[in-house]
Amino acid sequence: MVLIFLMKMNRNIYILILLLLLINTQLFSDNITFSGDSMQADLASGRERTILTGNAYLQTEDTVIYADRIELYGEDFIFALCTDNVIVINSEKQIEITSDWLFYDRDEELFRIQGNAVMEDKENGIVIKGGLIENRDKEDITIVQVGVRILKEDMVCRAQMARYFRDEQRLELYGMPLVIWKDDEYKATRIYIDLENDEIQLEGDVSAQVEYDEDEDEDEETTE
Repeated sequence: MVLIFLMKMNRNIYILILLLLLINTQLFSDNITFSGDSMQADLASGRERTILTGNAYLQTEDTVIYADRIELYGEDFIFALCTDNVIVINSEKQIEITSDWLFYDRDEELFRIQGNAVMEDKENGIVIKGGLIENRDKEDITIVQVGVRILKEDMVCRAQMARYFRDEQRLELYGMPLVIWKDDEYKATRIYIDLENDEIQLEGDVSAQVEYDEDEDEDEETTE
């Protein structure tokens, strides 16, 4: 049965759903909270689905999601499909995400986002942009595709695909990658960057343009 507030429904069910909305609907099985200006629910066994619209909100243990529309489905509502003005805040890992569209799998701890997709890793000072971003929390890896832009202090990266290993502070770039590091420019078929130690490795069709600091060299000769 599909339940919509504007339709006639069993009085007890109506009161129950209304109360759930007023207290931000707690699902105690996995400590989930969700709310919205309006809610539509399908309670039929095997196709349970809830749609929140208007200031939609979803909170798990360490993640909060805001959007204009959030659709929850699957067993125990493990899947969430969020659209329009999506904002995700993970307080534990200090990660913030903004996009037009987001799919969230709570069981696999996976985010897949697209449409003005931006992910900011505040702990490590990195901003990631791309046409499609997939963040896998269990593996601590982020995969970025199409028009990839990665920004860090003194560094700008461009590519068609990238893999960011958050725990290892390692970055891999593929598809005509370009790295501008301070005043130096690097190109290759594949580029690997150790962000923690400021090391870069280039493979295949390598080219580099490195700025030479004449003043520093003159100071060294004077010292000698």
